Amino acid sequence: MKKFLKVFFALTMTAAFLGGCSSSPATSEGGAASTEAPSSQAETTKTAETTKEAAAEGDPAFYEGNTIIGQSSWIGFAPLYLAEQKGFFKDHGADVTIQLFESKTDSKSALVAKRIQGMSTTVDTHVLNKASGMDISIVLALDTSAGGDGLIAKSDLKDVKSLAGHTVALDTTGGASFFWFQYLLQKEGMTLDDVQAVNMSSGDAGAAFIAGEVDAAVTWEPWLSKAKETEGESVMIDSSETPGVIVDALAMDNEFMKAYPGTVKAIISGWYDALDYIKSNPEDAYKIMAQYTGNDSGDSLKAAMESEMDLYDEEKNLSYFQTEIFDIADMAAKLWVDMGLIDQVPDSKEMITGDYLERLK
Repeated sequence: MKKFLKVFFALTMTAAFLGGCSSSPATSEGGAASTEAPSSQAETTKTAETTKEAAAEGDPAFYEGNTIIGQSSWIGFAPLYLAEQKGFFKDHGADVTIQLFESKTDSKSALVAKRIQGMSTTVDTHVLNKASGMDISIVLALDTSAGGDGLIAKSDLKDVKSLAGHTVALDTTGGASFFWFQYLLQKEGMTLDDVQAVNMSSGDAGAAFIAGEVDAAVTWEPWLSKAKETEGESVMIDSSETPGVIVDALAMDNEFMKAYPGTVKAIISGWYDALDYIKSNPEDAYKIMAQYTGNDSGDSLKAAMESEMDLYDEEKNLSYFQTEIFDIADMAAKLWVDMGLIDQVPDSKEMITGDYLERLK
C-alpha cells in the first residue's frame, strides 16, 4: 500500500510540473502607476521602483494584472466566487478572477506555471504541495468540515478501535477523507495496516457500504444520512466532532505575495465582505453561489452549507492562526512522511503566515 501511494503521488506531481513548465503565463504580473508609456529608460526604472514601493506599502491599485485563484466547485469555496461577482475584491482595489479547476493536478500545474496566483484546497494538501517544492504560503482559512465528512459503520462496531481487522472503504490516494481517517487512527494508536483498507472514491465508498460490501466507509453526504436511515448501520463519528482538522485554506504564490501584499490583503478582506453579505442578504448570496457550486437552488445550497461546514471569518482566522493551523500542518506533514509520500517535513512556520489577516478599512 505504501509503495503504491508513493508511486501514485510521484506520478501526480510529475504530471503537475511537466504540465506547468510547458505552458506560458496567461496574465501579466506587473503594472505601472500610469497607463501612459514612460518617455525614457530612466523614467521606466523610476516607475517600476515606484510601483514596487507602493506594492510593499500594501497598495493593491498598483497591480494592474488580473489575479487568478484556482479552486474546485466545493461549497466552502463559494464565498470567494461571491466576492468576485459582487465586486468586493474591487472595493479594496484588486482585480480578481475565480477560476474553476475540478482537478487538483490542473490547479497545481497552473500555479507552478504562474498562470494563477493562488489556489484553495485543504491544509494537508497544501503541505504535500509545499513538500514537493511549490513556493507557496497559506494565508487564509476558508472553512472547516463540521459534519460533512463521516465514518459510517455497522452498528456493532462502536468505535474506531473496533475497526481493527475489518474492511474500510476510503480514498487512499490522498485528500481530506484519507487525512481525516489517518487522524482518527493516530488518536487511537492505530495505523492503516490495522484495518483492511479498500481503495475507492468517497462516493463509491458510501455506496459500497450501503450495499453491504464493506464493514465501514469514510464518506460524505448523502451517504451519512442513508446510513442513519438503514437498519444495522450508523454514523460512528463525523467531522463535527473534530473541528479544525479538515480545513480548507487559500495559499498564494510567495513571489507574488512579496511583490503585491496589498492584493493579498484585498482578497482576504473581500472574503470577509462576502461572509458579511451572506448574513445580511442570504437570498441573493446563496442564489449567486449556487450558480458556482451547481446546486439546484439557493435554498439547497444554504441547507448544505449550514449543516456540513463552518466558514472562517476574521475572528476565527485570527484565532486559528495562533497555534492550531500550525499543529494541523505539522501533523499532516508527519503523516505524509510516515506514509512515504514525502521525504522530509516542511517547516509550517515557513509555509503559513497570518500577516494578511486583518481586514482592510
